[in-house]
Amino acid sequence: MADLIERTRRLRDEIRKHEYQYYVLDNPLITDAEFDALMAELAALETAHPELVSFDSPTQRVAGEILDKFKTIAHRYPLLSLDNAFSYSDLVQFDQRVRTMVNQNDYVIELKIDGVSILVVYENGAFLYAATRGDGLVGEDVSANIRAIKSIPLKLKTALPRLEVRGEVYMPKREFARLNAAKEDQGERVFANPRNAAAGSLRQLNPQITASRSLAAFFYDVVYVEGADLQTQQDMLAFMQEQGLPVNPEFQLCRNIDQVYKLCQQFAEKRHQLPYDIDGMVVKLNSLAGREELGQTAKSPRWAIAYKFPPEEKQTRVVDIVVNVGRTGIIAPTALLEPVSLAGTTVSRASLHNFDLVAERDIRKGDLVLIHKAGDIIPEIIKPFPEKRSGQEVIVRPPEHCPACDSMVVRPAGEVAYRCENINCPARLKESLIFFASRDAMDIEGMGPAVIEQLVGSGLVKRVEDIYSLNQEQLQSLQRMGPKSAAKLLQAIDKSKQQPLFRLLTALGIRHVGPKIAKILTRHYGHMEQFYDVTADELVKIPEIGAKIAESVTAFFAEPRNRATVEKLKMAGLNLTAAKTAAGQLPLTGQSFVLTGSLPSLARSEATRMIEELGGRVSSSVSKKTDYVVVGDDPGSKYDKAVQLGLPLLDEAALIALLEERHDLYTKN
Repeated sequence: MADLIERTRRLRDEIRKHEYQYYVLDNPLITDAEFDALMAELAALETAHPELVSFDSPTQRVAGEILDKFKTIAHRYPLLSLDNAFSYSDLVQFDQRVRTMVNQNDYVIELKIDGVSILVVYENGAFLYAATRGDGLVGEDVSANIRAIKSIPLKLKTALPRLEVRGEVYMPKREFARLNAAKEDQGERVFANPRNAAAGSLRQLNPQITASRSLAAFFYDVVYVEGADLQTQQDMLAFMQEQGLPVNPEFQLCRNIDQVYKLCQQFAEKRHQLPYDIDGMVVKLNSLAGREELGQTAKSPRWAIAYKFPPEEKQTRVVDIVVNVGRTGIIAPTALLEPVSLAGTTVSRASLHNFDLVAERDIRKGDLVLIHKAGDIIPEIIKPFPEKRSGQEVIVRPPEHCPACDSMVVRPAGEVAYRCENINCPARLKESLIFFASRDAMDIEGMGPAVIEQLVGSGLVKRVEDIYSLNQEQLQSLQRMGPKSAAKLLQAIDKSKQQPLFRLLTALGIRHVGPKIAKILTRHYGHMEQFYDVTADELVKIPEIGAKIAESVTAFFAEPRNRATVEKLKMAGLNLTAAKTAAGQLPLTGQSFVLTGSLPSLARSEATRMIEELGGRVSSSVSKKTDYVVVGDDPGSKYDKAVQLGLPLLDEAALIALLEERHDLYTKN
């Protein structure tokens, strides 16, 4: 008995650890199948030995915890989780339990969307608040973030006094792949699956991040309603659709458990074709009156069950682990696999994302491994089988030199990625050139991705500085580039030589250094060559410069190839010096502008850029400290306040005249 007690205790501790990783940190350490196996073992032990059951066992409560960063909301009714079925016999046992109590077995079958459970509340037909499930009794207030999800209506079709609905926020597979690719480009940890990506995106303090992630939702349950009489699950789904709430269209009514199982098997095959992740089917008694009779346990309703699909995982062998350099300079490992059929396609390679993951999972060249597709899209190695090693397997370590250009590899503090900092590395040259020529950098009009693709592909440009050696004949050799277009591009290239220093510093593509940071840096260091030997300790003394920016700048200029490029740009005639007034400041330093209304020809972003380039600051609100208010068509309350305060008003023409006047005085000094 002592062994059983100890095993039960260990299972509970392990399950709690993984619940915390999954529900709170959105960073699972094991697969859903492995977690389900742990829960099943614990449930079996407690069923066989009821004396081992404790009130705080994971089998007795809804999983999930509350993050401290969110306000909490108590639920009107507990939001329960579902018991699981893994086989036909499990479904039959569930059906028998239902029929012994209510003698009916019409079931509505719905897809089990793999996302984040939420409760959304409407009052008088208008959105009131939204909360996560949390621990089932209390959830996190995510109202601002739910408002950012476009598929969730803020107003119902009917002004119902009160409606509380439960649903699932999910991330479409395509968005999951896009988000992970972007995170990998930035050297960040990727999400394990769409469910964790959805959770990480929903539980943000900044709703703009949530809005940028293309989340969606399906609703499946009316928890509470005033002003409607619902008798069945079918009524619920139809009612929610009528109110404008998104309901998954794949639900079906089954008359017996054999029909249920057949439908589950059909979707086990079809799931890879869906644009979102599902991990099973939900079986619900259709009659709401029957549900009342059946009731619930502390954790789960007795009238519903989740049929979980078996995980689609395959074993294969790692033939090799190769190192690739991405378009942003990130150096990442990729596993080459013995081809295996998985989720409808043949898989022969899997991204390992970063070398930390390789070390954590101890994946070696030659290993027999278990793989799956994260989000049915991205082949991923779940784990190796170390017990099946022959001793010939090879441990793969991060390279010290870039495999594409032999530059020294750096790993910034706090990042998982190793990087090549050489701006001219062949693997990242196209990306470097696209950014160099972009509007926020050197602003070379006519040098877009298609032209750059040809310049690099033809060998005309092998390094960034080669842009300034191009001639008319070379440009005319490109497709769709006639004499006029070539001449115009050459003029734009020549014009870019006069761009201010901050734009050149931006164009070099140093991580974390955009136009704003570049302006700050070039106000403190007036010549590009001053960055060659500056230390991180010196840079962080500038109030706006943090450790990450300082490290990026010093790492970039520590690479000799980058300094060589700057010298070549200097020889080509580019401006490497920041112009300064006699007082050492830009002409609009310390002056505040507010923009209101639509300007005739300038976009607001362009007007802001012009002001900031001369040291001015653009504010969003009018105050006594505002120096100028720029007024366009249909100005708002900012104009009224400016008039009330007697502040100087400028139209677009007056703004341009002011900027030109200050610029002329500035350059003369």
